[in-house]
Amino acid sequence: MAKAKLLVVDDEESIREILQFNLENEGYIIDTAASGEEALARISDEHQLILLDVMMGGISGFHVAEKLRKENVQIPIVFLTAKGTENDLLTGFSVGGDDYISKPFSIKEVIARVKAILRREQPGINTVRKDVIEICGLKLNLISKELEIKGQSIPITKTEYELLHLLMQNPQKVFTRIEILKSVWPDQSYVLERTVDVHVARLRKKLNEYSACIYNRSGYGYSFNDSAILAHNEN
Repeated sequence: MAKAKLLVVDDEESIREILQFNLENEGYIIDTAASGEEALARISDEHQLILLDVMMGGISGFHVAEKLRKENVQIPIVFLTAKGTENDLLTGFSVGGDDYISKPFSIKEVIARVKAILRREQPGINTVRKDVIEICGLKLNLISKELEIKGQSIPITKTEYELLHLLMQNPQKVFTRIEILKSVWPDQSYVLERTVDVHVARLRKKLNEYSACIYNRSGYGYSFNDSAILAHNEN
């Protein structure tokens, strides 16, 4: 199978060269751009992912992403930036980013994230049917209400099943605690938001090595981060 074609966008030549060298060693085809303006001019349907620096002279990476999404360009975007505050993270996701890597980064991490996102985009990686949701070795059976990890049955309670089902059937979508309460505890108005945190903690413990797939976005809620599973399986 042909390797993906990526666009690396950064105004620092050394970073472009390091990323290009290492990603090409992984078999990817790499184009580069030194500015947001150049990126917008070079992007095409052949590209399957963009590694996009945020802080550049001229158009910022955030504005590039926003413009692409407004033009209905749905190529996955991974932001690269020295800015690592929560507001920056949320801005990145709000303008259509798929992932966010803070500088300085390790090349191994970048490669793992790239592979994870590209695999997630391929048909068959995340399988959602009427009777099962399966994401790279983690399988939730909707008939038997059972969880399996790499073929091993993991005992979970009814509440834990309902919580995991909600998150897994909507990968990357952030659910507030209120939304989770209404879905998992619809008829129990006395249940507190803190209850969600307790059950998430218990579920993470049972997920063991895949605990990071349930991601807490501070101030917002929880999401199922399938990139964490894909990146883990690459290591």
